[in-house]
Amino acid sequence: MKNIDVCLSPDLLHLHKLNNSIVVVTDIFRATSCMVTGFAYGVSSIIPVASVEECKKLQDMGYVAAAERDAQKVEGFDLDNSPFSYMDERLVGSKIAMTTTNGTLSISKAKPDAVKVVVGAFLNLGAIISYLQNQPYDVLVLCAGWKGRPNLEDTLFAGAVVEALKDEYFVSEDSAIMAMRVYNEAKSNMGAYLSNSSHIRRLQGLGIHKDINYCLQKDLYDIVPVLRGNELVLA
Repeated sequence: MKNIDVCLSPDLLHLHKLNNSIVVVTDIFRATSCMVTGFAYGVSSIIPVASVEECKKLQDMGYVAAAERDAQKVEGFDLDNSPFSYMDERLVGSKIAMTTTNGTLSISKAKPDAVKVVVGAFLNLGAIISYLQNQPYDVLVLCAGWKGRPNLEDTLFAGAVVEALKDEYFVSEDSAIMAMRVYNEAKSNMGAYLSNSSHIRRLQGLGIHKDINYCLQKDLYDIVPVLRGNELVLA
């Protein structure tokens, strides 16, 4: 039987064996929600990079460049970290280079050892679950967290995936059990459940209420971004 597990922070990734695992990277507020939205609105590909410097080099090569640090746009780049910025028709067919505080770093850490890396958000939750059901590998949901610390919104997404797949995968580790239990407590009203979470407070301080509400919507898009080489493309 295949296994499903949850890594609550990229700083804990070294504790997991990835050589037979699909890694589902999630950064609900807001990197993976941006990626899913971008593809849904016609972006051709996204290159996720860990550093601002790497992103700037790609911008200089002609890529549309998105850079975020501490939940705010880095000066000199084209896009911020709001999913609404990716709904621009001018981005249709474009190749985007992206760096974020947590999400793209998580992808970079998973890439060397995982069988596959895919991008998950509540926005494409059902598509991710369907995709995983048709794969022969173990699953690890990697929560991007916040600067090495676990966060609640990514853990809720991980729990939603585990809950959906618990009858088809062996749930062996406490992190997966914890995530599933937290999700089941929160699923009827995730916004209220998250109202006092650290990243909600951080984003509310920036006045980004609409981003929060948008990112908690389930199954808006039936797409799965998957990493091929250095680029995310649609599966």
